Parts: sequence; C-alpha cells; structure tokens
Amino acid sequence: MKKTTTRKTGSRILAAVHETASGLHRAGLIDKRRMRDYDALALTAVEPFSPRRIQSLRRELNVSQAVLAALLNSSVSTVQKWEVGAKRPSGPSLKLLNILEKKGIEAVA
Repeated sequence: MKKTTTRKTGSRILAAVHETASGLHRAGLIDKRRMRDYDALALTAVEPFSPRRIQSLRRELNVSQAVLAALLNSSVSTVQKWEVGAKRPSGPSLKLLNILEKKGIEAVA
C-alpha cells in the first residue's frame, strides 16, 4: 500500500492510525473497503490556488500555458482564465495543481 500524507490538523495522530490500519490490512484483519475509509482520512487537504500562485507555479516549472493545460488535461483558455482570475481551478485540476506544486512535473507527466 502506498504511503500517504495527512492533513495538518492532527496529522501525527492520523498518520499513526493510518499506519496501524495499513499493518492490519496487510495482515488480513481489515478488508479493502474499510482500508479505503482509513486512506480517505489520511489524504492531504487540497488548497485553493490564486491566479498569482498558478502563474508562479507555471513559471517555476518552466512550462507554457499550453503545456500546463496538457498536463492538467485542460484547455489553454481555461489556464488563461485561471491566471487572470476569471475562473478558479476545481476538482481534478485543483488536485493536480497541488500535486505539481508538491511533487513536481514528474508526478503527472
């Protein structure tokens, strides 16, 4: 089972609970369905992105709006709207932006 990070509040406790549950799952004492519940508790909270933060991330990654759009499976128009504040990223795009920021382009390319 892959290692997950936890939310900031109570992160050490959640990490310990998740680690214990993972061990019990590997031992066959917790089924997959129950383990998914523990996995959901340990997921990192998704942070919103401001237009400036999106531009900054894109420049840090050294990619064009078109490349960022391709990485996020989005359109160039959407990325442009995010960067000027006309729209805000949400759902899978927001999650992928968080992953790009934390883990780099290799995590989604």
